[in-house]
Amino acid sequence: MRLGIAHHFGWAVAVTASADHEVADRRRIELVEPGMPAAPIHHDGKPLDDDAAAALVAKVRASAVRAASAALDQLAAALPEPIVSMRSWPLDFPDDIAVQRRVPYESRADSVRYRQVLAELAHARGWAVHLYDARDVEGQAIGVLGERADEVLHGPRASLGPPWTKDHRIALAATIIAASGRTEPSVRVV
Repeated sequence: MRLGIAHHFGWAVAVTASADHEVADRRRIELVEPGMPAAPIHHDGKPLDDDAAAALVAKVRASAVRAASAALDQLAAALPEPIVSMRSWPLDFPDDIAVQRRVPYESRADSVRYRQVLAELAHARGWAVHLYDARDVEGQAIGVLGERADEVLHGPRASLGPPWTKDHRIALAATIIAASGRTEPSVRVV
């Protein structure tokens, strides 16, 4: 079984598929605990100095580790030996909060943090992590699937019913690319 994740701020769509690309499970998972700001770099409270922002980021990151870990544990209990596929981030993305708060990093910092937490948690569970670029993973999956693409990527909406959104297709496409062993430049395996 392979698990594809399409994340947002504080939550994600998780789709699990078999080796034949049949959807076995789909669910929304929480990536941060209730009451925590989902985007601490874009904190909408009073303006924070760099030290206060770093403290808030650390607090939210710890919450994300707990919430995402619980969600992945629930999935692990239901799925044998999953492979997690997640969207890639620039490998040279800065760690310094003061730098992350400036353009061009501030618009991506919170998103990158969720992806990093998910990858760390997957590695800790012994799962292989395949990073993908959400902008072209569906196109790559279509290339792998050929004539079956429409049936595989859009068929679950008919067979499983709603919801089946673009996020679900992206997560499913990520499982297809992970299973294909393709190493296009936009797909990096960590």
